[in-house]
Amino acid sequence: MIELIDSHCHLDFVDFNDDLIAVLNRARDKGVKHFLVPGISAKNWQAVLALANQHEGVYPALGIHPYFLADFDDSHLQLLDAHLAAGKGIVAVGEFGLDKAVGFPFEQQLQICKQQLLLAKHYDLPVILHCRKAHNELIQLLQLVKLPRGGVLHGFSGSSQLGMQYIKLGFKLGIGGVITYPRAVKTRQAVSELPLTSLLLETDSPDMPILGYQGQRNEPANITEVLQILTKLRREPEELIAKASFSSFVELFLS
Repeated sequence: MIELIDSHCHLDFVDFNDDLIAVLNRARDKGVKHFLVPGISAKNWQAVLALANQHEGVYPALGIHPYFLADFDDSHLQLLDAHLAAGKGIVAVGEFGLDKAVGFPFEQQLQICKQQLLLAKHYDLPVILHCRKAHNELIQLLQLVKLPRGGVLHGFSGSSQLGMQYIKLGFKLGIGGVITYPRAVKTRQAVSELPLTSLLLETDSPDMPILGYQGQRNEPANITEVLQILTKLRREPEELIAKASFSSFVELFLS
């Protein structure tokens, strides 16, 4: 069986409180052996770290996501710094980034994003980035900070040109359920053209449901559906794509 990684899943969310073991077992039955769980606010970092301690193959990342900045105060950055200094098996800073669709002031988003980029640079860690309607500003920040380890642009949805801008900055692209929708013409075309070594498979569970499962909870077992679509779009063997994604994940987060 092909060994797979879900490079972005929120297994700490309440959606999985009742049946996490069953969710993990379903994923493992389909070859998904490794799971990266990104923290999204100071409130859930302990839960993310606990998951990684309790379950084999679960890797933690900690960050401050723009969706959850209503609860933010400056002490959270100090706490993040302390967690990163302590190690605790943390493989990345994230999920964080920029989002013009949320109500939190954009100038403050820029500052909080920059602080997390600087922490990642200080601790020589990759980052997991969220971006919506703010790619120009995010790319400018990345050019300014110059991360030695790069990272991943989570939930890639865009053109080949946009993807290459991130790849040239040392980033991988997180490829998930969006490519299962035929209407996502631009993104499906992009993932067929971009370098295979720059693509990571992800589900964003419990969000980003795949085609046919709208309105339902997403889970890591569905990574196989994303892989099947990527195989069709790229016209490359499933095993080749899976191995490339696995190698890229190890290179980025575990080396």
